[in-house]
Amino acid sequence: MHEPRSFAYSLSQIETGWRWSVYDEDGETVARGADSSRAAAQAAVERMLKQAPSLSAASPTAA
Repeated sequence: MHEPRSFAYSLSQIETGWRWSVYDEDGETVARGADSSRAAAQAAVERMLKQAPSLSAASPTAA
C-alpha cells in the first residue's frame, strides 16, 4: 500500500491576474497555470489537489 503524497501550492499576483503552482514533496512543480482572478486560480489549485494521485513531476500542466 502506498502512503499518501503531500503537496504544496503557491499563488502569485501578476500583471494579468494570478499565477499558481503545485509542488510535490521534493519541491518539484507538478502543475502550474495562470488565471485572471484569484478565485479562479484558487479553484484551479483545488482541482489539481483533488487529482493529486495522478499528478506526476514529469508532466506539469498549464491552465
